[in-house]
Amino acid sequence: MISHGVEWMLTSHIRRSLAYGALLTIVWGCMTSGLWAQGAVEPAPLPPGLPTLGEESPIPTKNLLQVFHDGGMLMYPIALCSFILLVFVFERAISLRRGRVIPRPFVKRFIEQVKEGRIDQDQALALCEENQSPVAEVFAAAVKKWGRSCVEVEQAILDAGERVTSRLRQYLRLFNGISTISPLLGLLGTVLGMISAFNAIAANGEAAGQRELLASGISQALLTTAAGMSVALPALIAYLFFSGRVDRLIMEIDLHSQEVVNAIASDGWKDKRKSTSRRASRSSAKAA
Repeated sequence: MISHGVEWMLTSHIRRSLAYGALLTIVWGCMTSGLWAQGAVEPAPLPPGLPTLGEESPIPTKNLLQVFHDGGMLMYPIALCSFILLVFVFERAISLRRGRVIPRPFVKRFIEQVKEGRIDQDQALALCEENQSPVAEVFAAAVKKWGRSCVEVEQAILDAGERVTSRLRQYLRLFNGISTISPLLGLLGTVLGMISAFNAIAANGEAAGQRELLASGISQALLTTAAGMSVALPALIAYLFFSGRVDRLIMEIDLHSQEVVNAIASDGWKDKRKSTSRRASRSSAKAA
């Protein structure tokens, strides 16, 4: 009886364990089948109008006229500033050439002839009037004071130099003005464009599409700022470049003018060795 009871208890325990194992197997199978079913779910379809992964969407582009039109009315004065800048940059580049302001053949020949005494006052003045360069204008003012003291000759050179400097610096203020006005025009266009964008959003009244409308309005408003800075930077570079060139030309004119002062002034410094050799050559030529 005891052995039969133990055998029955063991078999009931085994049956209970097998039932639990079968129940766990069924539960595990249901869970795994659910996970695989979730992993096999197809992706949701994209909203209509959006390109799929395999399709290539064309990149939106704009030409220069469309960008100019989107910038607003203030793009017109900015374009006018750019046109004026382009014209006068070419004009100054031609007018401030070294060969036009200080022609080296004329300067070298004139100074040599004046130092050696091969020309007199009338001939020197005729050469300067014939050349008509800025350095010749300064030389002509000095020649008109031929034989005077160094102070009088230098004063004449200073007066003529101021007139020449004013003419060489012509239109440089225009470059400075364009570099200052163009960014201000761009900022004004940006402010006006943002005001119109906010007014359009307020007039729309719908929450949908307000971000897109605001982004579009701000992007169009910033076009004027970009255009103004694109004109201002070349204008500032041109102003600094031509100002430096004018300063270098004036310094060179002053250097050559000092040589003329020493040659024609009554109390100017002269090289005694050259004057002695010239006198000796003249006396030998007369004796022959």
